[in-house]
Amino acid sequence: MIDIAFAKAALPKSGALALLLGEGAALTGLAAELDAALKGGLARALAAAAFKGKRDQSAVLLAPGAGLDRVVAVGLGKLDELTAHHAETAGAKAAAALQKDEQASIAADGLDAAMLAHAGLGARLRSYRFDKYRTTLKEDAKPKLKRVTILAGDAAAARTAYIPLAAVASGVELTRDLVSEPANILSPEEMADRAKALKSLGVAVEVFDRRDMEKLGFGALLGVAQGSENEPRMVVMQWLGATPAEEHGKSGKKAAKPAPKEPVVFVGKGVTFDTGGISIKPAAGMEDMKWDMAGAGTVIGLMAALAGRKARVDAVGLVGLVENMPSGNAQRPGDVVTSYSGQTIEVLNTDAEGRLVLADVLWYAQKRFAPRFMVDLATLTGAIIVALGHENAGLFANDDVLAERLIAAGKATGEDVWRMPLGEAYDKLIDCEIADMKNIGNGRAGGSITAAQFLKRFVNGKPWAHLDIAGMAWGTKEGALAPKGATGFGVRLLDRLVAEHYEQ
Repeated sequence: MIDIAFAKAALPKSGALALLLGEGAALTGLAAELDAALKGGLARALAAAAFKGKRDQSAVLLAPGAGLDRVVAVGLGKLDELTAHHAETAGAKAAAALQKDEQASIAADGLDAAMLAHAGLGARLRSYRFDKYRTTLKEDAKPKLKRVTILAGDAAAARTAYIPLAAVASGVELTRDLVSEPANILSPEEMADRAKALKSLGVAVEVFDRRDMEKLGFGALLGVAQGSENEPRMVVMQWLGATPAEEHGKSGKKAAKPAPKEPVVFVGKGVTFDTGGISIKPAAGMEDMKWDMAGAGTVIGLMAALAGRKARVDAVGLVGLVENMPSGNAQRPGDVVTSYSGQTIEVLNTDAEGRLVLADVLWYAQKRFAPRFMVDLATLTGAIIVALGHENAGLFANDDVLAERLIAAGKATGEDVWRMPLGEAYDKLIDCEIADMKNIGNGRAGGSITAAQFLKRFVNGKPWAHLDIAGMAWGTKEGALAPKGATGFGVRLLDRLVAEHYEQ
């Protein structure tokens, strides 16, 4: 993690400098000051590079003079169209170009304190690295950037605006860390233990083990877990930001007292490794299934973000944590399990396991907490990648207001979602001859939709949205705000949803 600092706007005497410049705008402020110091050299260099300040455009000047080692110009596009997300992507692009410099500054004349804070957020998110297990990385291959100073006309205001954004960044980084961990390290038990660390932020955390879930009757979740030697867990996290502090209960096996009234609820699929079980996956690419817990990772990161910025909302996060393995004790295709809701399920494909995990946790969430709404996140289906690629998460919802708010939050943060259909015709595809339902539809057609229809049977009419993030949780190439690997998708999206509509 790099350090983001704020200082009064002044031309640095050494190091590296990034200039965020608007499209077609004249050089002003520090850019004009630098151009004067270089006797017009900055303007000439930008002209030679055909740099016009268009969004995502950049140019690099090496050893330009005035004591600077490097100057990076990044386009903001038309300033009257600038959004917070545009500022973030510009800050991220600048940081990506400055990784070989130990310390660097970013300046953007004409941007207010809030926009500069978002540029700092982008720089921090783009500089994330997961090098925990790399022991032979050569020095020249390591990023050197440790600190980025945002130069602002009102540094104090920009610093204040950045404080809640820094909490969100910490939540994203926590999610990325969890998703990046190998499955031999991040078992369900270990992931539950890491969720306990949120207690330091004021989150009440309860951990349910196998015996607890057997008593509850979590037959669907436990059926998935029974083939693994790694014991399952369910974690319930409560942030009572809208409840007076003196009324908070203590974390533990008992619920926080008093129970939150109509909290917003988030549920995550946490399959820490998915072999497919008896319906085993092909060997090629199976290593990617370490991040089949990304939905749960997002929920944990979101709870850290909400608590870290002291969001004025009562929020509950629940994650079902299992490992799906083949063994002599593994669930078989054709088995029938009884879910916590009492509904029975014929398991025709043990690789359609995430929906079984979510079924029990969703029912528990709505039964215990009477939520205002529920949003679940899961790397649920490969079918959603076929439909939407890696540009949008699939959104399914039984509530139009919630769906529209999620779509708007996605556009605002750059974590886009695309609404997919639900309907009776799709629901009939999971009707079953020997149980209340089966866990897959008929063939491959509409696989992400039938999976969502399955989940809908466990929300009991509560306002609900399902985000299938299978195409978004992991990047095989660098993204606007993330390096290759775990993206942390969903933390910023859902934090924005809460901030815009559900805080007191």
